[in-house]
Amino acid sequence: MQIITSKENPRVKTLVKLRTNARYRRQSGLFVAEGLRVCRDAMISSAEIATLYATEAAMEKYADKLEELIAYAGETVILSEAVFSHVSDTQNPQGVLCAIKTLDKTLQSVTIKNGGKFLALDNVQDPNNLGTVLRSAEAFGVSGVILSNDCCDIYNPKVVRGSMGAVFRVPFLVCTSIADFLAENPGLVSYAAVVDSDAEKITDISFGASCVVVIGNEGNGLKSETVSACQHKITIPMNGNAESLNASAAATVIIWEMLR
Repeated sequence: MQIITSKENPRVKTLVKLRTNARYRRQSGLFVAEGLRVCRDAMISSAEIATLYATEAAMEKYADKLEELIAYAGETVILSEAVFSHVSDTQNPQGVLCAIKTLDKTLQSVTIKNGGKFLALDNVQDPNNLGTVLRSAEAFGVSGVILSNDCCDIYNPKVVRGSMGAVFRVPFLVCTSIADFLAENPGLVSYAAVVDSDAEKITDISFGASCVVVIGNEGNGLKSETVSACQHKITIPMNGNAESLNASAAATVIIWEMLR
């Protein structure tokens, strides 16, 4: 196995770019997943692991759990502790990281046209929110997640880690805009999640077999053109002084109501 001890090594520079640069992730067709559990989730979900990176301490500490991962990955490279800390996205790294080829879990238009219950995200920016949304989507069985192209990158390391493996399994589609997506899929009954007094309460809605609910940006909510493109406006009734929920909390409530 190759052992890397220099931060100037080309592989190390590539890992840093994969961690920090969404455009480079798209161009290279690779993204990184950090942590033993997430890396094993990638393997169990049949994601293609190009390279497994680990420290010598991790190789010794997690020998049993890494054995199968080493056999599955295209190659294994050892990083020194200092180099791993340099490429890591966490404060207390486990010493295990994978470079993974971008996923084929993308939704196809024919799948959407056949119906299903979908969640759409309009300019959601927080990677922690997006990771949680994917986790909830998998837990409750959403047919797929639609993302506008101005959302946080689904391959952001924080999204990958926060999704607890859901990113490897939930079908998704990145589109130019949610308004365009809705226009191209008129068979889906569309609902805009808003904070409006004239919106229907989500608890009063009977969601059909083919529908999509759209959630907006954490601070600004849905774009006006997105709301206009939706057939219905819905809201989550709340008590107390809270004006709204954050995107991931709202998504979880909406997914539960949509699928119950």
